[in-house]
Amino acid sequence: MSLFLWALGLLLAALALGIAIYLMTARRYQSANSVATSYDEWTEDGILEFYWGEHIHLGHYGSPPRRKDFLAAKSDFVHEMVRWSGLDKFPPGTTVLDVGCGIGGSSRILARDYGFAVTGITISPQQVKRAQQLTPPELNARFQVDDAMALSFPDASFDVVWSIEAGPHMPDKAIFAKELMRVLKPGGVLAVADWNQRDDRKKPLNFWEKPVMQQLLDQWAHPAFSSIEGFSELLEATGLVEGCVDTADWTKPTLPSWLDSIWQGVARPDGLVRFGLPGLIKSLREVPTLLLMRLAFGAGLCRFGMFRAVRANPLP
Repeated sequence: MSLFLWALGLLLAALALGIAIYLMTARRYQSANSVATSYDEWTEDGILEFYWGEHIHLGHYGSPPRRKDFLAAKSDFVHEMVRWSGLDKFPPGTTVLDVGCGIGGSSRILARDYGFAVTGITISPQQVKRAQQLTPPELNARFQVDDAMALSFPDASFDVVWSIEAGPHMPDKAIFAKELMRVLKPGGVLAVADWNQRDDRKKPLNFWEKPVMQQLLDQWAHPAFSSIEGFSELLEATGLVEGCVDTADWTKPTLPSWLDSIWQGVARPDGLVRFGLPGLIKSLREVPTLLLMRLAFGAGLCRFGMFRAVRANPLP
């Protein structure tokens, strides 16, 4: 019992330290440079890759959710998204733009398992460097620094535009929507997965939801979350969508990721040896945000949105 109490006390002390650091070191969105700097730092020290693997996004745990390895769930997410968006019907050689590619996890799966020709972009130079290091030369996947708010590609450049969890970093969701559709070829498919907030036009945020949402924005350099309904409307407002945008809510199959990400720090104590006290402090600093994310998604304040749109053919 004494050992249990000692361990519990240590855990509570660590959590208190994490909360203190968390409150003193908000990463409020200032510009695209602040996002790039944040991802550069995480990529350089290797902590995020060590615990989250090559996929810096949530995992898919099935419907209904079941116990699954954290890293395997992330790879499964990519395959589930391919199937949901119909990309498994596309032939090898299909050109894909991976917007917000991180260190290239999704890009490598799309190139290796589906034979696609993938271009991954991120605003972080260090992520591009690491993606290039992790990608075998035989894969048809290349990476470059680019800004999703002003893509450097000409109109109608890609058969598919793909993006996972990049939208919350975009300061103007309408411009983001227009850029995604602009570089898509007529008849091409847009596949997006994103964190979204509840549509507050229908149900305004209440007294506890407002400060929680503000913390989620401030702590991970997000200017704003869109709602599933709101972003769908922005895509359709571009005038480039054929018919309507297809959407789905994947909150339930992705929900276990939040607590699983915290558990990685317990299940993999070799990280403490590898990264030392500075790494421990930096990791503890993220725990309150991860817990708030679990609260927000579990309570319906946030939703995990899926979007599929087809680029309209130009008028004859």
